[in-house]
Amino acid sequence: MSEKKQLLTTNRKALTINLDGTHYGTIAEIGAGQEVARIFFQAGSASGSIAKTMSAYDMVFSDSIYGKAPRYVSRERLLTMLQHEYSLLKERLHTQRGARTRFFVFADTVVARSAKGANDGHGWLGVRFQKNPLEEPNDILIHVRLWDKKNVLQQEALGIVGVNLIYGAFHYQSDPEKFILSLVDNVGADRIEVDMVKFSGPAFKHVDNRLLSLQLVRHGLTNAVMLAPDGEVLQPSEVLFDRPVLVERGSFRPVTHANIDMIDSATAQFRQEPTVKGKEVVVLMEITIADLLADGAIDDADFLARVDVLGHIGYTVLISNYTEFFRLVAYFRRYTKAMIGVALWIDTMHEIFNEKYYDSLEGGILESMGRMFRHAVRLYCYPLPRDNGQSQELVTAENMQVADHLDHLYAHLLKNKNIVSITGYDPQYLHISARDVLKRIKAGDASWVAMVPPKVAEYIKRRHLLGYAGKTKPAS
Repeated sequence: MSEKKQLLTTNRKALTINLDGTHYGTIAEIGAGQEVARIFFQAGSASGSIAKTMSAYDMVFSDSIYGKAPRYVSRERLLTMLQHEYSLLKERLHTQRGARTRFFVFADTVVARSAKGANDGHGWLGVRFQKNPLEEPNDILIHVRLWDKKNVLQQEALGIVGVNLIYGAFHYQSDPEKFILSLVDNVGADRIEVDMVKFSGPAFKHVDNRLLSLQLVRHGLTNAVMLAPDGEVLQPSEVLFDRPVLVERGSFRPVTHANIDMIDSATAQFRQEPTVKGKEVVVLMEITIADLLADGAIDDADFLARVDVLGHIGYTVLISNYTEFFRLVAYFRRYTKAMIGVALWIDTMHEIFNEKYYDSLEGGILESMGRMFRHAVRLYCYPLPRDNGQSQELVTAENMQVADHLDHLYAHLLKNKNIVSITGYDPQYLHISARDVLKRIKAGDASWVAMVPPKVAEYIKRRHLLGYAGKTKPAS
């Protein structure tokens, strides 16, 4: 059997690390069992890699070791565990073996499915490790959701992913995409969802965590990832928990005055909803993988340009593979019971009422609408001018036409304010299209500058994004 095939099994990964003799460290686990440590001990020769294992189930014991925590299953708790255990390793073993050993700490803090089955299992896992002896350590953090229905299966999956994380940190650190794919070795993305990954430390100066997040969605390890305006990778529950959410879907290639007018106008309306008033609203700009793949393959530079521009003007970005809006709404419902708003073009409403997108649903378009509007959800439609042959008319939610047999369904949603028109918009921006703006940028036509916010124009010019070459023809 080849080495590559031997390393495919979880036990073989653990045994390889145990026999290597250069990695030595601690495994600390809170909640969901001592699963990762168990695999290393069962694999054999664990004395070659394990200095200490521990588990602190009781909160009093956990607090006495790591300090009090407002949330025990959190990024903050994980980082505290890594810091505490790594400091102990260096304090107790540096003199004895620091010059020949690559120290590491694996930690996790996890809640698995309870006996009553009322909760979803999820957790934070991380590894802090030296690439070479005596060097400063590096961190890899991930957040996972556990989809098995039984507690014991969730524990088993957690142990496998923990071993994959440690092995990947040691063996795939120079190939982040391979690392990403290896996280679900021997367990599969149907049992484990990895919705956040973050690399940090001297060994990862070349790594862009935004691209790693994109790989999670691209390879099916999760359906959506979230990026802060400063490019920081966010874990969705930290941002969305029990808060009202308003999202605008677009290509943002580039961000135009119309995009900003739409989200600003929709936000003003959304904040006036009785159940939203006085609450902190999460405003998101969403880009789908389908949009990023519009030219046949994802262009990393193009992706980063879109995220950079949105971040530059202060927006949090969601990257998802949800082509249907009802699936996007269901994603938000994982994290919040508050109201959800979706700002969209009136043309997109036509697509939502295209029955071909719901062939996979037993209940077709009726099922999709039932799922989308089951709880407090509202679609805010941005009007568009349309030439009817004699003059231009403004198409709004109130006069939009759908197929005859869907008239009553649409009228029902309109009457119940599941669908509303955006008000307070600026008419001068209604004609602006991102596709037209992009064409003008690439053609060197200076008129594009007036079609985007000043900060966006300045950023595109300074960074030479989206095909901007620095020379423009005068605007006509």
